[in-house]
Amino acid sequence: MRPLLRAQLRSRPANGHVAYLPQIRKLVFEFCDKWPSSANTRTYILNHIQDVAKENPHVEVVVKQRNQKEPIVRGFYVNNRDKVIPLNSLEVNGIQKKVQLLLDSSGAKIVPLKRRAVESMTESTRGIWSGMHADRPIL
Repeated sequence: MRPLLRAQLRSRPANGHVAYLPQIRKLVFEFCDKWPSSANTRTYILNHIQDVAKENPHVEVVVKQRNQKEPIVRGFYVNNRDKVIPLNSLEVNGIQKKVQLLLDSSGAKIVPLKRRAVESMTESTRGIWSGMHADRPIL
């Protein structure tokens, strides 16, 4: 009989009806200290970033200065994907909504909801209709 090791008794965390693991692991705010397009981002960082960090203790929040570049927020997810949202034309409320969108997102690739038409490899039971093979109507 094989011995049962302690490490084999651990459960793996998974999303389900009992527990929920947030998919986002890191938020990075990048802005310029001098550019006017980063003014709203600077205001958001000064007034709201601590609240976001307190409400989401599972997320690492990083503020990074990026000189002479437009402001962005970047979300890193558990599935090794990231999403980048530019913040240059947004007001403080708009920035709040975009940050919440990143926090609620799963990081999965966006797939279109429209499905492609089904193409069959086999012939239909009625056969293929063609205007060339149809009987001509009598006039």
